[in-house]
Amino acid sequence: MCPVSSELTMKWHYPPPPLPLVLLLLLVGTASVSGFRICSYNVQKFNQQKSSNYRLIHTLTRVVSRCDICLLQDVVDADGKAIKTLLLALNRETDRYEGHSYQSLSSKGLGNSPEDLQQYVFIYRTQTVKVIGQHQYSRKQSFVREPFVVQFQSNQTAVEKFILVPLHTEPRQAVQEIDRLYDVFQEVSRKWNNTNVMFLGDFHASCAYVTRTDRKKIRLYKDSNFSWLIGDRVDTTVGKDTNCAYDRIVVHGEPFLKAIQPFSAKVFDFSKQFKLSRTRVMEVSDHFPLEVTLTLKRSALLNGSALLLQATPLLVLLSTMVWWLPRL
Repeated sequence: MCPVSSELTMKWHYPPPPLPLVLLLLLVGTASVSGFRICSYNVQKFNQQKSSNYRLIHTLTRVVSRCDICLLQDVVDADGKAIKTLLLALNRETDRYEGHSYQSLSSKGLGNSPEDLQQYVFIYRTQTVKVIGQHQYSRKQSFVREPFVVQFQSNQTAVEKFILVPLHTEPRQAVQEIDRLYDVFQEVSRKWNNTNVMFLGDFHASCAYVTRTDRKKIRLYKDSNFSWLIGDRVDTTVGKDTNCAYDRIVVHGEPFLKAIQPFSAKVFDFSKQFKLSRTRVMEVSDHFPLEVTLTLKRSALLNGSALLLQATPLLVLLSTMVWWLPRL
C-alpha cells in the first residue's frame, strides 16, 4: 500500500468551519425580518431640480429604502415628477433594496401662498403595508400646512392598523400648531375608530421655537397618554451651528407604545452609516431623518425564519468554501 502523505493528512484534519462565521451570516439574514421601520424626513424643498441631481437621488434612495413607510416633508412637486424620479430609483431591478416595490401617496400643495406650497408624501413598501384610509385635515386657521392623515394596515406588525399624522410646522406658530394636533387626534380617532395614532415630522419643537415654559400650553405634552419618543436634547439637524430637537415622533396610548421596539426611535445619521461628508448630506437637507421600529407578529417572525432556514444550506456551503479554499 502506498503511504498517505503527511501533507494530505494534514489537509483533511483541519477543523470544520468556525461556528461564528456561520452565525454571522445567519444574523445578517435575520436582521431583515426583525421589525417594521417607519421614518420621517424633512427633505428641504425637494423639487424637480433636486431630483435631477443623480448623486442626491442616490443618497435619498439609500435612506428611504431602509423604511417600510417613509414620510417626506417639504416636497415642492406639483406635477409629481420629482417623486416619480425617486420611485423609479427605488423600483429599479436590483437586489440592493431587497426586492421591495414602492408606491407613494401625496397630499395637495399646502401653505399660505402659491410661492410656498408644500406636500406631505408617504412612500411605502407594497409587500409589507397598504393604505386603508386618507384624510386631509381642513379646519381653517389651525395650521399653515394642515396634516394629511393616512391610516395604514400591515399584517406583519403587532398593531395591524395605525394612523400616521404628519406635521411640518410654521416655526413662529410651532407652539399653537403642535397643541392643535390634539384636535386632529380626536377627529381621526373617531373617524376610523382607532386610537393607535403616531405624529411625526419637523415640529420645530425645540430651541427658540418651543421652550420648556411653552410645553405647559401643549396638550400633547400635558396628556400622559402621549409619549414623546425623541428626547428634548437630541439634535436632529445637520449643521454645526444648531443643536435642536426640531423633528419628533409622538405616539398615543399604551397598546401602540408597547408595539414599538424599545429604544428604536432615533436619528438616523447616515453621514456615518454611508460614510458621506457633511456637504453630501446637506445636498439633501439640513435635517437628519428619524426612524422608529414596530415589533412584528410572531407569525411574521416565523415566516421570516422559515425563509432564512431555506437559505441556510447555501450559507453554510459558502462559509465552508471561504474556510477551506485558502487551505487547499
